[in-house]
Amino acid sequence: MSERTLNIAATRPSDPLTGRRVFFTLVVLASMVGLIWLLSFALSAGGFGVVDFILVLLFAVTLPWSVIGFWNATFGLFIMRSANPVAAVTPVSARVTGDEPIVAKTAILWCVRNEDTERVIRNIEPMMEGIVAAGVARQFHVFILSDTNYPEIAATEEPRFAALKAKWDGRLELTYRRRTDNTGFKAGNVFDFCTRWGADYDLAVTLDADSFQTADSILRMVRIMQVDPQLGILQSLVVGLPSTSAFARVFQFGMRLGMRSYTLGSAWWQGDCGPYWGHNAVIRLAPFIAHCHIPPLPDGTQILSHDQIEAVLMRRAGYEVRVLPEEGASWEENPPTLPEFIRRDLRWAQGNMQYWPFLVMPGLKPVSRYQIAFAMLMFLGSPAWMGLLVIGTLAVAFQGPANFIRSDAGITLFVIILIMWFAPKIATVLDVISRPALRNAFGGAGRFVLSTICETIFFLMLSPIMWFGHTMFLTGLVLGKKIGWGGQARDDHSVPWRDAARQLWPHTLLGWSCILVLALTVPTAIPYALFIAAGPALSIPLAVISSWPSVGRALMRAGIGALPEENAPPAPLRQLALPAIEAAALRAA
Repeated sequence: MSERTLNIAATRPSDPLTGRRVFFTLVVLASMVGLIWLLSFALSAGGFGVVDFILVLLFAVTLPWSVIGFWNATFGLFIMRSANPVAAVTPVSARVTGDEPIVAKTAILWCVRNEDTERVIRNIEPMMEGIVAAGVARQFHVFILSDTNYPEIAATEEPRFAALKAKWDGRLELTYRRRTDNTGFKAGNVFDFCTRWGADYDLAVTLDADSFQTADSILRMVRIMQVDPQLGILQSLVVGLPSTSAFARVFQFGMRLGMRSYTLGSAWWQGDCGPYWGHNAVIRLAPFIAHCHIPPLPDGTQILSHDQIEAVLMRRAGYEVRVLPEEGASWEENPPTLPEFIRRDLRWAQGNMQYWPFLVMPGLKPVSRYQIAFAMLMFLGSPAWMGLLVIGTLAVAFQGPANFIRSDAGITLFVIILIMWFAPKIATVLDVISRPALRNAFGGAGRFVLSTICETIFFLMLSPIMWFGHTMFLTGLVLGKKIGWGGQARDDHSVPWRDAARQLWPHTLLGWSCILVLALTVPTAIPYALFIAAGPALSIPLAVISSWPSVGRALMRAGIGALPEENAPPAPLRQLALPAIEAAALRAA
């Protein structure tokens, strides 16, 4: 029987999530109230005035990200230590043994735009080989959905993908389609597929040009979708591919530390209102086509950050959205340099700021409204952090430390906030250090600890650079400035000093201005200010040095930022012949 003939609108008792959500909300609110009171008390050293009130207000805007991250990580740590963490947050995963026949007709959608064609083919073929080897190729059809608008890249795509189709003819179906425009961005690209071919398939696997997912992972997720007809979207846990870029290595090591505990903790209370990141996921096409098309916004523009809106629309339609927090089978490539990372991040910022109309959309679940608001706060908190730095610097300079803040309460608050910042990573570090097999997977305790120290310094520098970048961009957005959706530079490359200075001189000016003001007035406050000011002050050398191939090679030789897949790559990943994996093999020899 076809997957589409199942009664997918059937109802069933919901998971016992209400109590978890109420409890989580209470601990988050209590934590925020306590921290706001602590800052208010700390700032009352010389009386509580208008400047103090502004600082407390700005601090309150920054708190949701820090506090929710802390509690997600705390619950995530307990779940990581359980016998079956994945089943604890995604119970349906325990109902799949791996022997179930694949009966759902599934389209694999590979969305590309102005990408290196050979790189895309490199990522596609191991997955295709795995599906054919599993003997289920008749149930799958690969679609390469191109939005390429550069003529020279389009001229390369057409013959190369035609050759790929011919190579796999008779084994696994492949269709290449190129749109001549980018209407609707990636959401429009997928919607075009849905309009033309969607009715022929039960499920669709969504993948980006920089995605890589094993066939085993895809088959497992398809089987889960088969046994649970009420599941509308199943999102895999996406981690970074091993990289030779110094910037990407350190960034994705930190991403790996924080991702699992945070995702497990959030999945524990969000449950059926889980995330969708737009790629490395499986969607049920019938409800997706019926309920998840996003029309243009009231001003006529198309939404950039489509994924989270599609998730809340799927949930509004009565279908579940869940995450499968399993590592080691689903990856993406991260930007190789700081400027490329900023460019991608600002595109997300613009997309998330388009969420305003959806906050009041009728019929959304409370958790869905939270997710929309939280996605916006992720960027709206950045101007608040910059306000705290600038106003706090001026206040302590003019008032003096004794009249500005109580040292005991101030230091206590400072330590608490640092712990909250790093809580998702602390949780994973504790888990890895306590498990010999995990320590060895990361290259041993010594390399793991050294990598963690390097990433901590990197994180403290990168975060405020991004906060200031968001602040400038949001200011420009209010004034009508927008960015498009171009191709991403994915290959390692050096960033010239001139280019870094041209982009990051405002960050540098802000950072050094704050440091100079304190140096001339209250030098003892500089160590505290550096936790925010140091990153912008050193943003230019960070951008340049972290792009140098020699620095990336040095980190690889030392094993800094090494991921488990780099030290012991699974067979499908080994087929990509990634330089980082080959270098790790030489290091181990």
